[in-house]
Formats: sequence, structure tokens, C-alpha cells
Amino acid sequence: MPRSVPYQPLLLRLLHGVSGILAIAAIITGFLVYNTYDGRFGKIPLPQLGDIQGIHGTFALFFLILLPAFALYSFHAGNRRLIQTNSWEQLSQVGKPIWWVSLQRLANTLMLIASVLSVISGRMMKEEWLPRGEIDHIWYTLHFTAWCVIVGCLAIHLLMSIKVGDVPLLLSMFSWQVRPQDSPNHWVTRYRAWWSSLQTNFSATINQLLVNNLTLRIIEVFVLISVIVAFLLPLFFSE
Repeated sequence: MPRSVPYQPLLLRLLHGVSGILAIAAIITGFLVYNTYDGRFGKIPLPQLGDIQGIHGTFALFFLILLPAFALYSFHAGNRRLIQTNSWEQLSQVGKPIWWVSLQRLANTLMLIASVLSVISGRMMKEEWLPRGEIDHIWYTLHFTAWCVIVGCLAIHLLMSIKVGDVPLLLSMFSWQVRPQDSPNHWVTRYRAWWSSLQTNFSATINQLLVNNLTLRIIEVFVLISVIVAFLLPLFFSE
């Protein structure tokens, strides 16, 4: 009997879909940049694009603009898809279903961290470095390393999605179905209710978040601060 397609929140599908497209486009053009100017670990004989760095930077910039919203959603509404307080213990249960889930959560979390490192390092790179053959700059090394981590985590994310939820889980991210309570018309109302609750019970809410998953809160602060840094660093270090 075929498995039913699970329902995914509309906002998740939008943020996940757009950020996923931008991320994959940045990954592909990032490889083309490496293939054109670096190639130290091997390269593929592909046609060269004149402004491949500019194309890569454009996709990366749009990804950076969307990243704060996607990160906030991931750390709150989507926090079940990130590492949990017992994830390290579950990762020791190799081969069991919970191990696959925990591995995907770890990959998702590492992908967020690598994403902010990639945008920071990318924003600090100079376009003339690679055409000159200057591939030993620390910012380029960090950018290339982050790219490799993102590729690896994305592969794990897709493979584990198939392993955990099979094809129906993947199809659920492309569904056009929208439940009435999930309509964009209710987003503002739900946000106001959440914000009012947060203000009313601010201290209790913060304490609950810290107790539930301190590690994830630390990662969230790091990611959000890093996003801000990615926007501001070029203002202070531009020529």
C-alpha cells in the first residue's frame, strides 16, 4: 500500500524551496569558479563563463538575504529537524531508525553553520584573487571548505530524507496543497499572537528555550550574529 504524502507548512515549503534553489545554484556556480580558477583537486573540461564569479556572487547574495528568515524558521518552528539534547546519544545507536533521523538533524545543523561561514568568507573575498592565481588566501580557503561541507551535508540531507520518509517526504515539499489554517492570511495574526505571548512571558520563555536545548540556542545566536556580520563586514573592509 503506497504511503500517504505528509503535509508540510506552507511557509516551510516557500523558505525551503527558494533557499534550496539559491543554495544549489550557488553550489553549482561555486564549483564552476573552482573549476575555472583553481582545480588543485582535479577539474572537469567544461566551457568557461566570462563572469562566473559575478554569477556565483549574485546567487550567494540572494541566498544571504533570505538566510535570516530561513534560519529563524529553522531554529524555532522547524527546530525538530535540528540537533536535539539527546542527539549525541542517539548517534551511538548505529543502524537503528533514530540514528538515521539524528544523522539528518546533525547534517541540517552543520549545513546552517557552514552556510553562514560561506557567506562571510565569500563577502570578504576579492574578485581579482582567483584570476591572478591567488588561491592561498585564508578567506578563499574558508569559503572552499564551507562549500565542501555544504555539499556533503546536502547529500546527507537528501539521502536521509529518502531513508526516513521515502519519496512521499520529498514530494511533500513540492505539494501545492494549503490547509485553511496555514493560509498566508493567518500569518500576521499568528505572528502577533506569538509576539504578544513572548512579551508577556519573556523570562519564562527564555528559560524554557535554554533548558530545552542550550546547544541549539548557542548555535542559533552564532548563526544570526554571523548573518549580521556577513552584511556589515564589507562596509568596513571594502577598498
